[in-house]
Amino acid sequence: MSDRERTDGGTVDAKSEMPFGVPTWVGAVTPLILLAIVVAGFLLATPFAGLETGEAPPDVSITHTSLPNDETIVLHVTNNGPNQVTVSQVHVNDAYWDFTLYAGGEETETLGSMESGRIVVPYHWTSGWDIHTKIVLDNGATFGHTIPAPAVNPGLTGDLIGLLAVIGLFVGVIPVVLGMLWFPVMQRMSVRALHGTLMFAIGVLAFLAFDAGFEAFELAEQIPGAYEGSLLVVLGILSALLLIQAVSKWNADRVSPLGLAYLVALSIGLHNLAEGLAIGSSIALGKVSLGAFLVIGFMIHNVTEGPAVVAPVADGKRPSLAHFAALGLIAGAPVIFGGWIGSVAFSPTLGALFLAIGVGAILQVNWEIGTMIRDQGSLGTATNVFAFLLGLVIMYATDLLVAL
Repeated sequence: MSDRERTDGGTVDAKSEMPFGVPTWVGAVTPLILLAIVVAGFLLATPFAGLETGEAPPDVSITHTSLPNDETIVLHVTNNGPNQVTVSQVHVNDAYWDFTLYAGGEETETLGSMESGRIVVPYHWTSGWDIHTKIVLDNGATFGHTIPAPAVNPGLTGDLIGLLAVIGLFVGVIPVVLGMLWFPVMQRMSVRALHGTLMFAIGVLAFLAFDAGFEAFELAEQIPGAYEGSLLVVLGILSALLLIQAVSKWNADRVSPLGLAYLVALSIGLHNLAEGLAIGSSIALGKVSLGAFLVIGFMIHNVTEGPAVVAPVADGKRPSLAHFAALGLIAGAPVIFGGWIGSVAFSPTLGALFLAIGVGAILQVNWEIGTMIRDQGSLGTATNVFAFLLGLVIMYATDLLVAL
């Protein structure tokens, strides 16, 4: 007979925990089975059948659009409401146009509850001129969406793959690697200066977290109501935070400096993945000028991420070049993959989720860095506070270059 300790210091007979000798797994699933029976009984009884209730108003979202050529507009729509809806007309720039609705891989006229589909409209549009669209349901309800200054999005072609790869190298990989070149200087710093550098890294990451968080909640407003955009962002933040926490504690009570460097690179990479999504979708819609000044602005902004990646390993043995290469790729290369995804499959839901995951990862990594500093000294020194603020200010100043 196996016993286990109680919180009061006594022991409990393991076999006495379940009555009548019922196996533990049976006790675990029994409430779920009973709940299913109760729910089924409630639905079959239809207790509200005798009440007169009005139907819930229709709720349809145009989540995003795609423009495969200058003769076609594709509206991606989702039915957020509990009832089926029928699309009767599509309005484009003050006129009604023929359209075809596809849902579930088939041509249809209706969308079921929580169902998504594509409305394909044969319409010749002019690049650079806004397109005002509106869908009209059979009950007269209308839902509109404006496509600002559009350009053709032919999909992920070979030329676009190459272009986004080059942009990703200059926006993500090269700046991070350049910032990592400060590592030899950081190795020769005093403990006080090194802690200041770590606090600078926390400031850089904190700015990225704020920036991504604000963007995530802005995108959440465009997410179909059925998916509860704001709650999705909160879920993404908490899930990433707890997942990174679990990974960091997998083999030890405290993550190693090299492991922390990889976590920093991962958190920055998640943020850069979302940045790539925005770049790819903007390029696909023709809303971003790819001038040299824009690329330079991104490079200056992202170069500060390099010291943040290598700061955790500056006070110890230098990692191998393979580790440095891996850290740089993990932090910078996601811009490329995000660009590829965003050019063909961007949606507010996807963008907000990736941004939220990046925020959660950054928050947990900052906690780990702060714990490292606290174990070796004090977090609240004047040098550390100044370095933290400096990280925020520099990231804000360089972010202005991107916004121009």
